[in-house]
Amino acid sequence: MKEDIVDPVLEIHDLTVSYSRKPVLWDIDFSLPKGCIAGIIGPNGAGKSTLIKTIMGVIPSSSGYIKIFDQTLNAVRSRVSYVPQRESVDWDFPASVLDVVLMGRYGKLGLFKNTNKQDKRIALECLEKVGLQDYTKRQISQLSGGQQQRVFLARALAQEADLYLMDEPFAGVDAATEKAIIEILREMANKNKTIIVVHHDLQSVVNYFDWVILINMRLVASGPTQKVFNNKLIQEAYGGKLTLLTEIGNILEERQIPPREK
Repeated sequence: MKEDIVDPVLEIHDLTVSYSRKPVLWDIDFSLPKGCIAGIIGPNGAGKSTLIKTIMGVIPSSSGYIKIFDQTLNAVRSRVSYVPQRESVDWDFPASVLDVVLMGRYGKLGLFKNTNKQDKRIALECLEKVGLQDYTKRQISQLSGGQQQRVFLARALAQEADLYLMDEPFAGVDAATEKAIIEILREMANKNKTIIVVHHDLQSVVNYFDWVILINMRLVASGPTQKVFNNKLIQEAYGGKLTLLTEIGNILEERQIPPREK
């Protein structure tokens, strides 16, 4: 099940990704509208992170195609920002918080150009948005997990992209950081930015996302949250792996979840 989108931000058609000739994603096909916060949802091993890495060109596809703003990734790379999983980063790298956020400006600068006062101003504004304006000189290795995640978000904001792909940005952060991140994502979406988030907590899906991509190696459904995040499709995605499905389904049926205000 998928929604047909006019003028999609992201279009994926017949995408297959394999590791050692074994398919990890099979025949993925969906489009995504502009200005939404989309959650990629599915069980462990479903290929959620693989999907987002393939969109970013980190992992090659075996077949199919991906279009971003109706072009290839290389043609629009400066308009796309990627926030990897925190665990995949070497946090012992000797860099200050401000240095890391300024890295988000490199795509705007071009080869061999240094950051200037305007870039620094933008980086500081982004750090203020995530509540880390007092940590500019702190080494990233000295930060807590939640603070490191906020630095990643600030770096993505500094890039001033149009499409943001985030791999589990809420993993390992405290409730205050999680709330701060989702509020920033909503502000971004209200400015017509599109955000795609790999996410694992089913109980927060209806509150965080207005679009859901349900996968389990193949596409189960893609569409507005209130339309596709239901007990039947969740069961199809998770099979017998989840014990809370019936409870979540009942909650969804009892509550009418309004779409996020623009």
